Amino acid sequence: MFYRVQERQTRIANLRRLTGSLACLALSMSGTSMVEALTLEEREQLDLSQYTVTRPDASYFDIQERIELLHETENSLLLQHREELANYAPSCRQRLEIPTITERMRIPGFYPTPEAWELATEPLFQFEDTVSELAGAYVASRSDYYAECLVRFLDQWAQDDALLEFHYHWTQPQAWFSLESMIFAAGMAYSVVRPTVEGLHEERERVEDWLNRLASVHMEIEGADSSCCNNHFYRRALYAAMVGVLTEDDEMFRFGVSAIYSALHDMTERGAFPLEMERGRRATHYQNYALLYLVPIMEIVHRQGYDIYDKEIDGGTIHDAIDFGMAILEDPSELGDLAPSEQFTDFLKDNQYFAWMEIYRARFGESRFDDFLRSLRPIYNRSAGGYLTFYFMDPDAQEHIVHDEEERQTRAFEGILN
Repeated sequence: MFYRVQERQTRIANLRRLTGSLACLALSMSGTSMVEALTLEEREQLDLSQYTVTRPDASYFDIQERIELLHETENSLLLQHREELANYAPSCRQRLEIPTITERMRIPGFYPTPEAWELATEPLFQFEDTVSELAGAYVASRSDYYAECLVRFLDQWAQDDALLEFHYHWTQPQAWFSLESMIFAAGMAYSVVRPTVEGLHEERERVEDWLNRLASVHMEIEGADSSCCNNHFYRRALYAAMVGVLTEDDEMFRFGVSAIYSALHDMTERGAFPLEMERGRRATHYQNYALLYLVPIMEIVHRQGYDIYDKEIDGGTIHDAIDFGMAILEDPSELGDLAPSEQFTDFLKDNQYFAWMEIYRARFGESRFDDFLRSLRPIYNRSAGGYLTFYFMDPDAQEHIVHDEEERQTRAFEGILN
């Protein structure tokens, strides 16, 4: 089935009931859950009317405050990062020559065919890197040239109605999955530059209209089985929160907020996300992966003036999920009977998965993450926020880049040997 704006379909009630029921059934049969997952119907019935967009120009961090800090700091790590981003910034002309994607997207699955997946996703990743690089170059250089370039780049995609056609079937969801990160990469990068761009009014209107249409089309699909309610839901909620803010779309913004309510509802007393625990030997990775999207959502919502980090459901808060995530990263036996203690840990070598830690550490000033992050900084995630260390790290947290591949290798294999 191909989804386009012109062919947007109403949600199918039977599919909603089926996917919600399947998610709950999977949890109950697995034996990993202490709670029953929030169904799609229950999620739609949440009263989130108190959440409205209050600051449409508020990005996921305070841009001007950070720019001032970055140009006053004497921190060697941040200075080096700033100089690299400013002096080796991408060529705007070359970026504007990148072709838009207007054909129907069809992406093979990652696990069965990783090489085919890598080839098919290369232009998607190029898009994500481009928007994040241009936003980073603007922050590092303070040059409107890069901010305006990003707007012009996105406007080309908007004028071509790019990405609005994609293949989706519940057995072949990879194109749908891949679009999630493209949307929030574009939204988060655009939020960094929009407040500073003067002029380009028509271009900005087209970009914002396109982002909203793209998010709306993508959100029409609720997903089958666990993808309706697990980390893929959190990924959709991330773009919904950001695009909702940018376009002052309260309903879309509330979709983003609903992921926080859903995650806290589903969470066990210890802070585990049951649907992520179902991944067995990848449970640690997917607990962390869920936080990779939930924490930025919370920061976006917080910057709209809401004490979302304090939100409590059945006695649980996001801090419990983070405590549990850190516990199982350090000692997989903390999983108990939720998942095997022998966990795949290769992801520990890849710093993109720990972007959320920079956000959370900056918000709460917790130094407990610093030993873990020491050899991973500077952290970059091409879609979920770009240059997270550059945007969030306290200058007192770490002075120099640490090149310690041995430490990364040791960390990656410690879990599997426990």
